[in-house]
Amino acid sequence: MAFKGKTTFVIEGMDELIRDLKRLKKVPQKHVTSSSRKAMNISLKQSKADAPVDTGQLKKGIVMKGERSRYKAKKVYKIVFDDRMNDIFQKPVKNPGESGAGEGRAIAYYPFSQEYGFFARDGRYIPGYRFISDSLTDNVSKIEKTIVSEMKKKIDQEIAKVGLK
Repeated sequence: MAFKGKTTFVIEGMDELIRDLKRLKKVPQKHVTSSSRKAMNISLKQSKADAPVDTGQLKKGIVMKGERSRYKAKKVYKIVFDDRMNDIFQKPVKNPGESGAGEGRAIAYYPFSQEYGFFARDGRYIPGYRFISDSLTDNVSKIEKTIVSEMKKKIDQEIAKVGLK
Protein backbone atom coordinates (compact mmCIF):
# COMPACT_ATOMS: atom_id res chain seq x y z
CA MET A 1 0.00 0.00 0.00
CA ALA A 2 1.59 3.22 -1.12
CA PHE A 3 0.96 6.42 0.78
CA LYS A 4 -0.14 9.34 -1.38
CA GLY A 5 -1.24 12.82 -0.45
CA LYS A 6 -0.34 15.46 2.06
CA THR A 7 -0.42 14.87 5.76
CA THR A 8 0.03 17.09 8.78
CA PHE A 9 0.90 15.67 12.16
CA VAL A 10 2.11 16.84 15.55
CA ILE A 11 4.69 14.96 17.59
CA GLU A 12 3.84 15.17 21.27
CA GLY A 13 6.72 16.26 23.49
CA MET A 14 8.79 17.67 20.64
CA ASP A 15 8.74 21.25 21.99
CA GLU A 16 10.06 20.13 25.37
CA LEU A 17 12.74 18.02 23.70
CA ILE A 18 13.91 20.97 21.57
CA ARG A 19 14.00 23.23 24.65
CA ASP A 20 16.09 20.67 26.57
CA LEU A 21 18.43 20.18 23.61
CA LYS A 22 19.05 23.93 23.49
CA ARG A 23 19.85 23.94 27.20
CA LEU A 24 22.27 21.06 26.81
CA LYS A 25 23.80 22.53 23.58
CA LYS A 26 25.49 19.28 22.55
CA VAL A 27 23.73 15.96 21.97
CA PRO A 28 25.77 12.86 22.82
CA GLN A 29 25.84 10.52 19.80
CA LYS A 30 25.26 7.45 22.00
CA HIS A 31 21.83 8.79 22.98
CA VAL A 32 20.83 9.44 19.38
CA THR A 33 21.98 5.96 18.38
CA SER A 34 20.24 4.11 21.21
CA SER A 35 16.98 6.04 20.80
CA SER A 36 16.89 5.44 17.08
CA ARG A 37 17.75 1.76 17.49
CA LYS A 38 15.04 1.21 20.08
CA ALA A 39 12.45 2.86 17.84
CA MET A 40 13.38 0.86 14.75
CA ASN A 41 13.23 -2.40 16.71
CA ILE A 42 9.44 -1.95 16.61
CA SER A 43 9.49 -2.17 12.82
CA LEU A 44 12.08 -4.98 12.79
CA LYS A 45 9.94 -7.16 15.07
CA GLN A 46 6.82 -6.63 12.98
CA SER A 47 8.74 -7.30 9.74
CA LYS A 48 9.93 -10.62 11.10
CA ALA A 49 6.47 -11.49 12.40
CA ASP A 50 4.77 -10.69 9.07
CA ALA A 51 7.36 -12.34 6.81
CA PRO A 52 6.09 -15.38 4.89
CA VAL A 53 7.43 -18.65 6.26
CA ASP A 54 8.55 -21.58 4.15
CA THR A 55 11.84 -22.64 5.67
CA GLY A 56 12.22 -19.77 8.17
CA GLN A 57 15.37 -18.46 6.48
CA LEU A 58 13.67 -15.25 5.35
CA LYS A 59 12.82 -14.29 8.95
CA LYS A 60 16.38 -15.03 10.03
CA GLY A 61 17.70 -12.92 7.17
CA ILE A 62 15.87 -9.71 8.12
CA VAL A 63 18.30 -7.42 9.94
CA MET A 64 18.64 -3.80 10.93
CA LYS A 65 21.69 -1.89 9.71
CA GLY A 66 22.81 1.57 10.70
CA GLU A 67 23.81 3.94 7.94
CA ARG A 68 26.97 5.97 8.28
CA SER A 69 26.49 9.70 8.38
CA ARG A 70 28.81 12.65 7.94
CA TYR A 71 26.77 14.58 10.49
CA LYS A 72 26.86 14.28 14.26
CA ALA A 73 23.62 13.79 16.19
CA LYS A 74 22.08 11.80 13.35
CA LYS A 75 21.51 8.08 13.11
CA VAL A 76 19.46 6.26 10.48
CA TYR A 77 18.64 2.57 10.59
CA LYS A 78 17.21 0.58 7.73
CA ILE A 79 15.59 -2.84 7.63
CA VAL A 80 17.39 -4.98 5.03
CA PHE A 81 18.14 -8.58 4.15
CA ASP A 82 21.39 -9.98 5.54
CA ASP A 83 24.19 -10.09 2.93
CA ARG A 84 25.71 -13.10 4.68
CA MET A 85 22.69 -15.19 3.66
CA ASN A 86 23.00 -14.51 -0.08
CA ASP A 87 23.98 -18.13 -0.69
CA ILE A 88 20.49 -19.06 0.52
CA PHE A 89 18.60 -16.12 -1.01
CA GLN A 90 20.07 -16.08 -4.52
CA LYS A 91 18.90 -18.82 -6.85
CA PRO A 92 19.60 -19.40 -10.54
CA VAL A 93 16.67 -18.81 -12.91
CA LYS A 94 15.93 -21.90 -15.02
CA ASN A 95 14.98 -20.02 -18.20
CA PRO A 96 16.02 -16.35 -17.96
CA GLY A 97 13.82 -14.01 -19.98
CA GLU A 98 11.02 -16.56 -20.38
CA SER A 99 8.44 -14.61 -18.36
CA GLY A 100 9.21 -11.12 -19.61
CA ALA A 101 10.58 -9.18 -22.53
CA GLY A 102 14.29 -9.21 -23.18
CA GLU A 103 17.16 -11.24 -21.85
CA GLY A 104 16.15 -11.51 -18.20
CA ARG A 105 18.36 -12.08 -15.21
CA ALA A 106 20.21 -15.30 -14.55
CA ILE A 107 19.82 -15.00 -10.75
CA ALA A 108 16.65 -14.36 -8.73
CA TYR A 109 16.79 -12.78 -5.28
CA TYR A 110 14.15 -14.50 -3.16
CA PRO A 111 13.57 -11.79 -0.49
CA PHE A 112 12.81 -9.12 -3.11
CA SER A 113 10.36 -11.42 -4.86
CA GLN A 114 8.52 -11.91 -1.57
CA GLU A 115 8.53 -8.21 -0.66
CA TYR A 116 7.78 -6.65 -4.06
CA GLY A 117 6.33 -9.49 -6.13
CA PHE A 118 7.42 -11.09 -9.39
CA PHE A 119 6.24 -12.15 -12.82
CA ALA A 120 5.29 -15.81 -13.20
CA ARG A 121 6.32 -17.85 -16.23
CA ASP A 122 2.94 -17.32 -17.87
CA GLY A 123 3.47 -13.53 -17.64
CA ARG A 124 1.04 -12.70 -14.84
CA TYR A 125 2.18 -10.60 -11.90
CA ILE A 126 2.29 -12.21 -8.45
CA PRO A 127 2.08 -9.38 -5.89
CA GLY A 128 4.50 -9.20 -2.99
CA TYR A 129 3.65 -9.37 0.70
CA ARG A 130 5.12 -5.92 1.51
CA PHE A 131 5.98 -7.07 5.03
CA ILE A 132 8.89 -4.62 5.48
CA SER A 133 7.32 -1.52 3.94
CA ASP A 134 4.04 -2.18 5.79
CA SER A 135 5.87 -2.57 9.10
CA LEU A 136 7.32 0.92 8.64
CA THR A 137 4.10 2.64 7.54
CA ASP A 138 1.96 0.89 10.17
CA ASN A 139 4.24 1.98 13.01
CA VAL A 140 5.21 5.55 12.07
CA SER A 141 3.56 7.13 15.12
CA LYS A 142 4.96 4.49 17.51
CA ILE A 143 8.45 4.98 16.09
CA GLU A 144 8.24 8.79 16.38
CA LYS A 145 6.91 8.62 19.94
CA THR A 146 9.63 6.18 20.95
CA ILE A 147 12.40 8.35 19.53
CA VAL A 148 11.06 11.48 21.21
CA SER A 149 10.40 9.83 24.58
CA GLU A 150 13.77 8.04 24.66
CA MET A 151 15.66 11.18 23.63
CA LYS A 152 13.79 13.22 26.23
CA LYS A 153 14.63 10.67 28.92
CA LYS A 154 18.32 10.56 27.94
CA ILE A 155 18.60 14.36 27.62
CA ASP A 156 16.98 14.80 31.06
CA GLN A 157 19.60 12.41 32.47
CA GLU A 158 22.40 14.38 30.79
CA ILE A 159 21.01 17.70 32.05
CA ALA A 160 20.80 16.29 35.58
CA LYS A 161 24.35 14.93 35.30
CA VAL A 162 25.72 18.30 34.11
CA GLY A 163 23.64 20.13 36.70
CA LEU A 164 21.55 22.44 34.49
CA LYS A 165 18.22 21.66 36.22
